[in-house]
Amino acid sequence: MRRKRVEAKSAPLCARCGSFYSGGMAQTFLTISTSGQGLYEFTDRVAAFVNTAAESEGLLTIFVRHTSCSLVIQENADPDVRRDLDNFFRRLVPPSDDPSMGWVVHTMEGPDDMPAHIKAALNATSLSVPVSEGRMVLGTWQGIYLFEHRDRPHRREIVLHLGA
Repeated sequence: MRRKRVEAKSAPLCARCGSFYSGGMAQTFLTISTSGQGLYEFTDRVAAFVNTAAESEGLLTIFVRHTSCSLVIQENADPDVRRDLDNFFRRLVPPSDDPSMGWVVHTMEGPDDMPAHIKAALNATSLSVPVSEGRMVLGTWQGIYLFEHRDRPHRREIVLHLGA
């Protein structure tokens, strides 16, 4: 996690995680390193932020600052779910060098780039999760994932914002 730049010198920062807290809101940034396409769970990092926030009730917004990956809330018990989702999206939107993708124009960044943008457009780039009594109100088997759509490793920035 890295700190949000804050203009006010007296803005309260959490010594443990570097998060910014002010007037009924808390905000921080996470960086998630990926090693290629797939789902990367980061529920525990989000829970740690929520646990240290001054607000115990509110709405948590999770936002990814990129156009070739997305966010999903999905089952975190059986890894087959992640594999099946990843395989489904690979079949739904193959690389742009696949014959079925001959209509794609944006290819300068490689055959995985435009398909990554399409997959991100089909999924969410922000999520909302209720927070009650200092905990996210997720279902028993729900986890929060970054869905990487590019083949190469990337460092993805996520913004977490908890408002009362």
